[in-house]
Amino acid sequence: MKNIGLSRRLAAVSRFVLPGSIVCDIGTDHAYLPIHIIRTGKAAKVIATEAAQGPFERAGKNVREAGLEGKIELRKGDGLSVIDEQDQIGCITVAGMGGTLIANILEAGKDRLNGVKRLVVQPNVGARKVREWFLQNGWELIGEEILEEDGQFYEILAAEKGDPYRPYRHLQKELLFGPFLLREKSPAFREKWRREKADWEAVSDRLRFAKETASVREKKRELAQYIRWYEEEFPDETSDGSRCCPPDGELRPEELRDGRG
Repeated sequence: MKNIGLSRRLAAVSRFVLPGSIVCDIGTDHAYLPIHIIRTGKAAKVIATEAAQGPFERAGKNVREAGLEGKIELRKGDGLSVIDEQDQIGCITVAGMGGTLIANILEAGKDRLNGVKRLVVQPNVGARKVREWFLQNGWELIGEEILEEDGQFYEILAAEKGDPYRPYRHLQKELLFGPFLLREKSPAFREKWRREKADWEAVSDRLRFAKETASVREKKRELAQYIRWYEEEFPDETSDGSRCCPPDGELRPEELRDGRG
């Protein structure tokens, strides 16, 4: 196995891994991320977990072909159930799942997070759910990145134990947008939320003709709030969706606090 063709999103996840730590990759699928982490010297060892038999077998095949059986240990099971404190895991990665599922995995296995220094997650959707879980469980968001790949937008979040409120200035707004991403306002971030705003407006238009129930009123209120937040943060947007001079740049892992990789 010479070239694993790592996606840009997984490459971004790998950049947030705590250097020199033992890493656990939850839902490893093809084990591409663990293989890349070991090959680039980011981790001393990776424990790769997978619940489904097919992906588990593919991961094993890829690890063997890469000649990394001594560095990557495969374990079959759900979420964090197959690890414990004796594994001395310093960093956990969870990529390619929905935000609600990631939050549920962390919640179900939070008694197994003792000793873990960093969580790195990449939700396909619903990043807010993960930020809320961090906030409720004492994990401080220390960095974020957003990128577009094959027409989809992906957010990567990194957190460590600390003050979970520290990154936030406007809590509810930044739980949705991401505090670091909102300050950076990269081109990918701007485009993601431009599309989201168009969707919010389309749903709002349809709700005008819906029966006025409590749930419909609540949805209208929520969408109106999201649209107001968008307009506050992107005053340079014109009515036709064009933009003027978006700032470039994304928060990079090297910009995290001193001593965090």
